[in-house]
Amino acid sequence: MPERSGPEKTSSLFEPRFHIQRRRFLQTSAAGLAYSAMGAYGLELINQKPLRVGLIGAGWYGKSDLWRLIQVAPVEVVSICDPDKQMLAESVSIARERQKSKQAPRTFRDYREMLKEKDLDVVLVGSPDHWHALHAIAAIQSGADVYLQKPISCDVIEGEAILAAARKHQRVVQIGTQRKSTPHLIDVKKQVIEAGLLGKVGHVDMCCYYHMRANGNPPVEPVPDFLDYDLWTGPAPLRPYDGLPHRRWWRTFMEYGNGIVGDMCVHMLDTVRWMLGLGWPKRISSSGGIFVQKDGKSNITDTQSAVFDFDQFHAVWEHRTWGNPTDPDYPWGLFIHGEKGVLKASTMRADFIPHDPKEKPLHFDCFFEREKYPEDNTEKDIELNAAPATRLHMLDFLAAIDKRSRPVADVEQGHISSASCILANIAMQIGRSVVYDPKKREVTGDAEATKLLRRAYRGDWKHPEPDSV
Repeated sequence: MPERSGPEKTSSLFEPRFHIQRRRFLQTSAAGLAYSAMGAYGLELINQKPLRVGLIGAGWYGKSDLWRLIQVAPVEVVSICDPDKQMLAESVSIARERQKSKQAPRTFRDYREMLKEKDLDVVLVGSPDHWHALHAIAAIQSGADVYLQKPISCDVIEGEAILAAARKHQRVVQIGTQRKSTPHLIDVKKQVIEAGLLGKVGHVDMCCYYHMRANGNPPVEPVPDFLDYDLWTGPAPLRPYDGLPHRRWWRTFMEYGNGIVGDMCVHMLDTVRWMLGLGWPKRISSSGGIFVQKDGKSNITDTQSAVFDFDQFHAVWEHRTWGNPTDPDYPWGLFIHGEKGVLKASTMRADFIPHDPKEKPLHFDCFFEREKYPEDNTEKDIELNAAPATRLHMLDFLAAIDKRSRPVADVEQGHISSASCILANIAMQIGRSVVYDPKKREVTGDAEATKLLRRAYRGDWKHPEPDSV
């Protein structure tokens, strides 16, 4: 599916908010090709007021995204929103320490109160998946450009609504599928895929064998006074409170997300689509269940396969949250099989193995920036291998804001990858393959599946609709 053209520069709305002086990174590392290939440059923001930034969702990855942005641009963190007072206090303390002004951001419990000020240039959305649509659309409607974590939505119609809002209000929306900004994977795309080393591609495998399915039977307990649990839950079903939902616990329930497929497959499928220039899958099927880890409250699958049909080949996903990985070097990765060889790739490394023994294999290592950013070495819970990719992703986001253009992980592409994973879960639920029509926003010839494109919202929360955002 070809990229749509970027927003036209038709009014003062699209006048650059800052001027960028470009300076190439020194080509002193194996990642040099990656930086130059994606047009990433050092950014010097000249004689201008810093972009005013707000964060919704001050948990682990929300803060991580914010710290990476502060590292690459002189932004002013103006507002932070979270229904957990302890999360807020920690993030405010670190933000005040890290940003140049040393000012403490304003704090909000309710994102609606934060956004009604309409004084933010950029909003980062790092909330749990069940909140992504409402948070992103409200930020877009407030006039901000948005950095939205993946998957972009919890159901397919939410994703359509986010895309519609971004286009209607002409906002830049970058999705946190930062594999497109991962230095060694950019090198792989250029040196293996674009160089034609694979030949004709005939099959793709993707997998995740991490033991990341939180499980257990914690008792129901009173909600602590520092957490607004009703607001944290928002449009999702209100589960009995059995401990802080932060970090891993909420991900183990389908009430808040789409399991391992929505969390991990979205990255690998998006990377495959980007590398091979693919659009929507023609057909999606899936099967799986809880086959091994039957104890505990978790209701996401511990074992699942999905098949994404494209014109020339199938891309097959498999996850197990138990046992050992098939290839210990690639416990979470992708395998592109071509007539001339196979490409293995992950967030940590990549290998091209030619079928012809006379041809030389290629190896690519993850790129780190420990010396350039020494604070990475002491940051709590940092993913060191992901930090350089997220910084590049933020630079690309800022450049797109300046040019009023589409970023590398534009919302439309994030929607295709996210919705495809959601459709895999729908296919598993109904026990048959699905064909999604993005123009009609329905599953072709399947009324039951079409109803599952939109989740029920709790209470007074209103599900966003693509035609009214």
